[in-house]
Amino acid sequence: MEFPKDLQYTKEHEWVREESQPNMLLVGITEYAQEKLGDVVHVELPEVGTEVSLGDSFGSVESVKAVSDIYAPVSGVVKEINDTLLDTPELVNEDPYGEAWMLKIEMTKPEELKELLSSQDYEAHIAAQDE
Repeated sequence: MEFPKDLQYTKEHEWVREESQPNMLLVGITEYAQEKLGDVVHVELPEVGTEVSLGDSFGSVESVKAVSDIYAPVSGVVKEINDTLLDTPELVNEDPYGEAWMLKIEMTKPEELKELLSSQDYEAHIAAQDE
């Protein structure tokens, strides 16, 4: 299982990657999350312009097994969504850290990044969950 070091993670299994634009983050769900879900059949994402707060549900991922909420890793405004996932949700299973990014958030509280986990800390969190 991959834990890319250029990402930060939440305990709820979202990842973030800082973009080149100031305060802009790319957000998705982790490889661990998509494996636990199984085959993803539907992704629900918020509208561009939606304000999200740290920890709030902003959408969902539906698989053949379950529906899981996706949680905001930081507070901010949704600037872009990955429309491709609406038509090809299986990308979440195929490329969770690449083509299956879910949205771009412009952070309103950049200090919240300090609350996220490093790849090493996230890997330890997963190991503890699976014990």
